[in-house]
Amino acid sequence: MTELDPSGMSQTSAATSPLRAFLRTEAASAAVLVAAIVIALIWANLSGTGYESFWTTELPIRIGPLSANLDLRTWVNSGLMTLFFLVVGLEARREFDLGELRERRRLVLPLAAGLAGMVIPVLIYLAFNHSGDGLHGWGAAMSTDTALALGVLAVAGKQVPDRIRTFLLTVFVVDDVVALVVIAVAYTSEVHVVGLLVAIAAYGGLLATRRVPYRQRRVLFTALAVVLWCALLASGIDPVVTGLAVGLATSAYLPRRDALEQATTLVRLFREQPTPELVREATTGLTGTLSANARLQHTYHSATSYVIVPLFALANAGISLRPSLLSDALTAPVAVGLFVAFVVGKPIAVAGTSWALMKTTHGSVRPSVGWAGVVGSGLIAGVPFTVSLLIADLALTGTALEEAKIGVLAAAVAASVITLVFYRLMAGHTRALLGTGSQLVDLATPVDANRDHVRGPADAVVTVVEYGDFECPWTQMAAPTARELIATNSYIRYVWRHLPLHDVHPHAQLAAEAAESAGRQGKFWPMHDLLLANQENLELEHILKYAAELQLDLKRFRTDLTSHDFATRIAQDIDSADRSGVAGTPTFFINSHRHDGPQDLGSLTEAIRQSLATAT
Repeated sequence: MTELDPSGMSQTSAATSPLRAFLRTEAASAAVLVAAIVIALIWANLSGTGYESFWTTELPIRIGPLSANLDLRTWVNSGLMTLFFLVVGLEARREFDLGELRERRRLVLPLAAGLAGMVIPVLIYLAFNHSGDGLHGWGAAMSTDTALALGVLAVAGKQVPDRIRTFLLTVFVVDDVVALVVIAVAYTSEVHVVGLLVAIAAYGGLLATRRVPYRQRRVLFTALAVVLWCALLASGIDPVVTGLAVGLATSAYLPRRDALEQATTLVRLFREQPTPELVREATTGLTGTLSANARLQHTYHSATSYVIVPLFALANAGISLRPSLLSDALTAPVAVGLFVAFVVGKPIAVAGTSWALMKTTHGSVRPSVGWAGVVGSGLIAGVPFTVSLLIADLALTGTALEEAKIGVLAAAVAASVITLVFYRLMAGHTRALLGTGSQLVDLATPVDANRDHVRGPADAVVTVVEYGDFECPWTQMAAPTARELIATNSYIRYVWRHLPLHDVHPHAQLAAEAAESAGRQGKFWPMHDLLLANQENLELEHILKYAAELQLDLKRFRTDLTSHDFATRIAQDIDSADRSGVAGTPTFFINSHRHDGPQDLGSLTEAIRQSLATAT
């Protein structure tokens, strides 16, 4: 259960967005991944042939007439890593449905930067390996490692604004998607038609399950995903692409307020009559308010980040660091080609493509971050690992494979150090990092100074809109934060809009109408503060007492309440909340962009500071 901060000015998990959670998990898992790499290197160098013989141990699995005879490393690379790429596909779909990429015009630049960030490094690699054993390993020069890259940004800390992380993530998603397509096409030696046809049929059925009721869909979806994996394995295509295909097919959406209200009703019915039937209905109702995308990410993201990817590193990063191998790697075309491709090619590709697109479109397509942010993104895109080693293992053998691993590890270290130095030098240059591009507008109904309740100067540069509920404890916690923001920043105006959650807060509607009635007599904000400060006492008798304390015309005030004069006004706020995708309280919008994340004073101040830097 989420705990309320006793300071009354902080929220934690209740306000954490899916994107923020994704970034935090990926960044935190980087430490575990690095530890796994170190262990693999120690194991490979202390055990002689023990490391390689362990991971090449065959582990056959037979189910009826079907069988798969793979070694341990392949089960990790093509089996468990399917779940990792499932999470990648889920995040790509979430960004496409709800994130920055829902405005399709914004897909152009990360798509172009992602593609160029693969083509240019591949060309650089081929310049070093246009013939010989390393030629077939060109695909290893394509892909950035999301976990390691975000881990480096986590070390850089607040010097890297969230918007840069979001921009990076969209580029990484394109990166991973294309890399897996390359694995399926370029690194498949022979395709068996029957297996491929079964895979196509299974994927078509998987897409059709969205029309099946939730209770049956979960079992059917899982069964078809397993069939898809097995069919791809039988076809000769690396089945790891199953995860990406399934993730991209899983839509994302925000919980709807009406669905949440229905779930609350089911929980209340269970509370009154705790039967097995009602607990099943309540569980299904609660779970069904979330998209399958959100549920699958919650189920698999931590496991893939903290267990599967480190296990992949343990299975693939071990190389015997013989002096002769290290000496040869300094001039080996495979190692040098990969190093230059990532450390030099990636930054040139990302920054150069962004600049070229902006120039050729005369500014209509431009990065969502500043040019310092673009350059920094290009630098961090030079951190390889997971997909690079996955492709190297498919394409190379023997000494060439060992040299490829050295090149990948060296590039990861070098790109990380360069990125950290760059962001340290750019610390405090917010405008250069964020640029002047506008964020997506999430607020469906613009602020109207003649209608909305506004605190702060009319010409404020930054507008903060809060949808709140007078009986909601989270809203009460945010109230001191809002007052502090206004008191300490003359460039902010604060707007309150009503979102009474009738199903859980029975007095919230009356309190909202009371605030509006007080507003008719010029006392909206004093009543607003009283109601939030005394949200345990919002019965009519208490509200009349507050009206008397504010020296309102009690007869007029009571008439307003009994006639529900302001019910329509509040309904309009609720409608604007629904159209803005607001399901709970409090929800903040900063310059019409939804604030996802903690709602403490520090987090809101930082988000406002970034909006101010962009706006001015």
